[in-house]
Amino acid sequence: MALSAQAALAQDAGTVAKSPLDLRRQAQALEHGEGIKKDLPMAMGLYCEAARLGDAEAQFNLGWIYANGRGIPRDDSLAAYFFDLAARQEHPQARNMLRFVGSPPPVAPDCMRDPQAERLQAALAASTPEQKKIIALMFRLAPNYGVDPDLGLAVLRTESRFDVSAVSPKNAQGLMQLIPETSARFHVTKPFDPEQNIRGGLSYLRWLLAYFKGNVALVAAAYNAGEGAVDRYKGIPPYAETQEYVKRIMGVFKKSDHPYDASVTRASPDLDAMQVKIKM
Repeated sequence: MALSAQAALAQDAGTVAKSPLDLRRQAQALEHGEGIKKDLPMAMGLYCEAARLGDAEAQFNLGWIYANGRGIPRDDSLAAYFFDLAARQEHPQARNMLRFVGSPPPVAPDCMRDPQAERLQAALAASTPEQKKIIALMFRLAPNYGVDPDLGLAVLRTESRFDVSAVSPKNAQGLMQLIPETSARFHVTKPFDPEQNIRGGLSYLRWLLAYFKGNVALVAAAYNAGEGAVDRYKGIPPYAETQEYVKRIMGVFKKSDHPYDASVTRASPDLDAMQVKIKM
């Protein structure tokens, strides 16, 4: 059984669980039908996310499900994997159960892989030492702003090519090429400080994602030309630079929609009338 998309599962369960304890409690409710319809696959997905985050009780619960074949085929190998994780955290029942299911497998199940960590390693693979620091910083900061690190990096690469001291003819500054007005808007006082600059760029991206309801092409166009220009032209402005900019961002990020937090700002009043045409 492939156990993935844990964040989506948590949303479907009613609220987005953030801590391992929250994830485990949601999983238990779904497993046992406590005030909610039973859903074992969803419960296992949430258990596995909590287990990946280090929750020993979730690790034990998954081992118990596999060891007893509760709603799924019995699998002693997977049971041993999860019991072993919990036993390493001094979980007494897990340590006892290991005697009955044998040795854990050498390879972790899919749900225990950290997709963001894997994406980070892939991004770091062909980078210079200085670029590695910036990429790692983006992956650390972007989730705090609800922005996919890959989108943040697509913008950063396109804007500055990793040049911390970059300045454009229009006085856009630093890694995310913030003009002074944008720096002031998002409280960036040191635009050439990598962390401050990235935080400012991510703040702007978070705002644009809410304003354009996650439409990546419109967000990219607005980052380049300003949201006012996108509103005025009811879509991507007819500027050669902006048209090319959107193509470059979409060519790297490859997703047309992005999750957004509607509480950040109201949506553009012109959004329903906007046309998004991109010739790649």
